Amino acid sequence: MANHGKRLPIARAKPLAARRKIKMARSLGTYIRGSTTRFYEWLARPAGPLPAGSPLWICGDCHVGNFGPIAGPEGDIEIHIRDFDQATVGNPAFDVIRLGLSLAADAATSDLSGVTTARMLEHLLKSYAAGLTRTTPKKGKKDDPKSLRKILRVAENRSWQNLCTERLDGARRAIPLGKRFWPISRQERDEIRRLVAGEEMISLVTCLRGRKTGARLHLLDAAFWVKGCSSLGRLRYAILLGLKHKSGKPDHCLIDVKETTSSKAPASGRARIPKNAAQRVVQGARRLTPAVGERMQPARFLGRPVFIRELRPQDLKPEIPRLSSDEVLQLAGFLATVLARAHADQMNVSARRAWKRKVVRTGRNKAGPSSWLWTNVVELMARHERAYLEHCAGIKFA
Repeated sequence: MANHGKRLPIARAKPLAARRKIKMARSLGTYIRGSTTRFYEWLARPAGPLPAGSPLWICGDCHVGNFGPIAGPEGDIEIHIRDFDQATVGNPAFDVIRLGLSLAADAATSDLSGVTTARMLEHLLKSYAAGLTRTTPKKGKKDDPKSLRKILRVAENRSWQNLCTERLDGARRAIPLGKRFWPISRQERDEIRRLVAGEEMISLVTCLRGRKTGARLHLLDAAFWVKGCSSLGRLRYAILLGLKHKSGKPDHCLIDVKETTSSKAPASGRARIPKNAAQRVVQGARRLTPAVGERMQPARFLGRPVFIRELRPQDLKPEIPRLSSDEVLQLAGFLATVLARAHADQMNVSARRAWKRKVVRTGRNKAGPSSWLWTNVVELMARHERAYLEHCAGIKFA
């Protein structure tokens, strides 16, 4: 391995906890993304009636940052849900509220008025309802929001070399240690070697398009990956693999290994959900975004459940810039449609229509924003903003 030699393990718990607190203080939107537990604690006492949808696989943490470009098996790139740590079988209304809350926080960060937020939530709900029964395919990239078009163009043009330049030491084919990647212990290194040689990894890597089962895997490098917000404090590793085909042609692969825990999203009563957290995450991904789920496998690492997945150069986590009123409306409608399709693909025609009726009719008022979504997002915004300010006040900067 390229970097680590015989370095001893480093204490990670305290620095990761401190980093998480500081990261969550960056903005209200970041705090919301990292406080899934509180979100569901507060949503257990909703401010208004929620439509009771038939249980299906939901993302469970459906905020804006968990959507992004995904490379499909045929090389096509589209925006999909891309994070499934909280996936479970539950009420699809939870995903709609989580998305609405995230967008409302982004609108506030962009200094948009409350009028715009009200319009945005109404547009989100209408787009979601329409997307449940829409049968015509998407026409093309011109329909994508302006805020996402540049991200899609960048994703389409990215190559393995781009990935090496941005995240790896391209010249040495190594993972650079520093702020984002930390050294690993001998025990972790041995466990990674075991994982690379296991059936899960071989199956994951060789099943991808253009890779035959005769490929041999070679571990080039690995590091502890300091990434995410709510996942900070759990095991996470970046693994760089070399592949050698029977033809002798070299290839490379970047693997993400991530520890899983129980979902914070409430599951429906008699739902059949795998008890193993890694199996739950992978099954949820395969139901919500097959293009991602098909390149994920459950495994175990140091006795803990993890999932492994390949990261492709086209898979980018979008950074949404400050938005105008029109842009936030367009973004809300687009993401609501993506979410609707992920839900609708799990229902038959009659179930889609029944769920659409509940979405449209629940909590309808005669005056003002007439939706259950508005009522609950307003209450959750107030609670999260107060908690966010209290969180910031409790941080002592050096």
